[in-house]
Amino acid sequence: MAAVTSQALNLEIKFDEEDVPYEEEILRNAYSVKHWLRYIDHKAKAPNNGVNQVYERALKELPGSYKIWHNYLRTRRKQVRGKIPTDPMYEEVNSAFERSLVFMHKMPRIWMDYGAFMTSQCRITRTRHVFDRALRALPVTQHARIWPLYLQFVRRFDMTETALRVYRRYLKLCPEDAEEYVDYLQEAGHLDEAAQQLANIVDNESFASKHGKSNHQLWNELCDLISKNPHKVHSLNVDAIIRGGLRRYTDQLGHLWNSLADYYVRSGLFDRARDIYEEAIQTVTTVRDFTQVFDEYAQFEELSLNKRMEQVAQNETATEEDDIDVELRLSRFEYLMERRLLLLNSVLLRQNPHNVHEWHKRVTLYEDKPAEIISTYTEAVQTVQPKQAVGKLHTLWVEFAKFYEANGQVEDARVVFERGTEVEYVKVEDLAAVWCEWAEMELRQQQFEAALKLMQRATAMPKRKIAYHDDTETVQARLHRSLKVWSMYADLEESFGTFKTCKAVYERIIDLKICTPQIIINYGMFLEEHNYFEEAYRAYEKGIALFKWPNVYDIWNSYLTKFLERYGGTKLERARDLFEQCLDQCPPEHAKYFYLLYAKLEEQHGLARHAMSVYDRATAAVKEDEMFDMYNIFVKKAAEIYGLPRTREIYEKAIEALPEQHMRHMCVKFAELETKLGEVDRARAIYAHCSQVCDPRITADFWQTWKEFEVRHGNEDTMREMLRIKRSVQATYNTQVNMMAAQFLNNGAADAGAGNGAEPDAMRLLDEKTRQAAAEAKQKPAEKAASNIMFVRGETQGGAKNKENTVVNPDEIDIGDSDEDEEEEEEDDDAAEGGNENDTEAATKTDSEGLVMKKLRFEQKAIPAKVFGSLKHSNQKDSDEE
Repeated sequence: MAAVTSQALNLEIKFDEEDVPYEEEILRNAYSVKHWLRYIDHKAKAPNNGVNQVYERALKELPGSYKIWHNYLRTRRKQVRGKIPTDPMYEEVNSAFERSLVFMHKMPRIWMDYGAFMTSQCRITRTRHVFDRALRALPVTQHARIWPLYLQFVRRFDMTETALRVYRRYLKLCPEDAEEYVDYLQEAGHLDEAAQQLANIVDNESFASKHGKSNHQLWNELCDLISKNPHKVHSLNVDAIIRGGLRRYTDQLGHLWNSLADYYVRSGLFDRARDIYEEAIQTVTTVRDFTQVFDEYAQFEELSLNKRMEQVAQNETATEEDDIDVELRLSRFEYLMERRLLLLNSVLLRQNPHNVHEWHKRVTLYEDKPAEIISTYTEAVQTVQPKQAVGKLHTLWVEFAKFYEANGQVEDARVVFERGTEVEYVKVEDLAAVWCEWAEMELRQQQFEAALKLMQRATAMPKRKIAYHDDTETVQARLHRSLKVWSMYADLEESFGTFKTCKAVYERIIDLKICTPQIIINYGMFLEEHNYFEEAYRAYEKGIALFKWPNVYDIWNSYLTKFLERYGGTKLERARDLFEQCLDQCPPEHAKYFYLLYAKLEEQHGLARHAMSVYDRATAAVKEDEMFDMYNIFVKKAAEIYGLPRTREIYEKAIEALPEQHMRHMCVKFAELETKLGEVDRARAIYAHCSQVCDPRITADFWQTWKEFEVRHGNEDTMREMLRIKRSVQATYNTQVNMMAAQFLNNGAADAGAGNGAEPDAMRLLDEKTRQAAAEAKQKPAEKAASNIMFVRGETQGGAKNKENTVVNPDEIDIGDSDEDEEEEEEDDDAAEGGNENDTEAATKTDSEGLVMKKLRFEQKAIPAKVFGSLKHSNQKDSDEE
């Protein structure tokens, strides 16, 4: 072929006229790649032979040009595209590749194109040789560009042995791609070698999966592979591998155990699989693993049973042995399901063997199996450590003893209790509970003396002084200060002992200073039952000395109640001393009850003035929210004892002491009292006094009450006075008025800031506008100012000289809503023209019917002149004229 080509080149070459310029350039620059490529581009649309001829001429002159070779080979591949692989042109292209490799054997792109071209021809051996030659010719740093094409080639065709050998060579260079090899082995059915490769991957701690799989996931894949294909994996010890995973991954054992059991099931070793399942459910420590294993175990047993039953049903000649086998499988399955709760409890106990609650639950699962219950209790009390116990350890000993007692083995129960009292519990209360339960068992057995002796043993004093809260001492040494044991001892002595022994127990409790208020009360009641009243009172006094408020409340309550029930008023002075001692440090939240009890004593057996004094003290001693109720009681008692007139002082004191909310109610009641007594003026003065803290927007009920009072007992003047006061109070609570006052008061500070050269701000601009408005008001005629300052029409009736402004019928009293609305409409004008000053002015215009008395009774407070600005002068002028 080469000879034919050389002969063709030696022939005379015929050129077209268009090729002449390019040929001339070639003659002048025969070794210029640029000129040859320009010529080739010119011949791109020419027939294949013409382009190839130019390429061949160029390569003859420049055989080492990679660019010309690469373009030439690409052009030749395009020329054979779409043809069948047996076409002779394919061989010409292969020859061109071979000729190029004489000079381009170090160029990986040429080898890659050659390999890909050969792969497309489906010539396996020649293609393999090409890739092998490429790997030998190129440096190892360039092999990474050849191997992907090589692997793609061997996986494309069914040549398993060749592919395996190629992959083994490739893994020597790139061991990190072992997962790809494993995938191919599984596809090819070589599971044994795949398992070996996976085992090597799992054992390599430094292996990093390119698919992001963790080592545990790879372990699971290995287990699945070897367990589901037991007949195809021969070179690995499956049991050892999976058990190695069990030791390695202790937090997810369920899947590995199931894989091991599945391996024996697929191998046909069913009994061995059952042993694996049993071993698994006896060793797993998490509920999740147990659930996984148990579900697989139950499914295995159920499938085994169903399959055996189908076989027996299909076998017409079934024997008795077949029926026995079915019954055996059924019993095995039922036994497994019955044990589920017990097995789950075992898992929880393996998690924490010191869980007392789970031990109790385990006992209840055995139900009617006394031997198992005893074994469980024995194991529990031996396993659970006091300092690590989760729950109350003493309940195990108590329930263990009660089990023996329920079965009539009282002596064994006593032995258990005796052992239970020797355990070093964490808390003294746990040991005390064991002693008390032991004593209660003796009581159930009617062994009262034995119960008393037990309590004596429990409360025996140690030879040296030991602090109750000293954790370095054992609980047995600190038991003598346990209130629970002493309370039980006291109850037993009170029920089955003598008076002296019981009293000695109570006294001992008090001496040890471990008693509670309830113990003191029980002691007092015990002494009273035996008619030792003074002893009971002394017991109460001991308790009072031991405790402080509020713990001493119940003791004082019992003491005072019992004392008053017995002596009443016969020992009045002693009772008074007791009450004074009680009330000396009594907190306000408990004072009400004792003051009322004290006052009741004085009412029934003492002096009325003493009772009133107690009520008076109570009003100041109780809580603030109880003061109102206390004053009501005080008023009621004063009215019953001395009459209504004596309650005035109480009302006045209450009005001064109570908060605003309760003060309003007290004022209304006071006013109603004065109205009943015929003192209308006094009642009106009370309403006026209370009105100063009654915002009309909030306390509408108060103003309605005052209005109804004036309707019944007042006249037109008093009604107007009430309305004037209402407007004045409303102006006081008006937010806008307060804001304007604050702005005027701050005017001086703003001027001072402006004098210092400060820049004008919003407050100073507002002050400037206010001063301008005041200047304009000064320039207005006096008549207009006088006409604008019109007060409520009825207020100038008595002493106004301007008769034209008075349009009121003196014989008519109109208290309807229309008048009140008119008064409210004029309120804004009055406030703008100096309403507060006019209110003061109107208050000075008195008539002969008692307005002078009102002025003397209610003091008016002057408002600073800065609030009114220029309006002050005109108003002052009108006042002088009048």
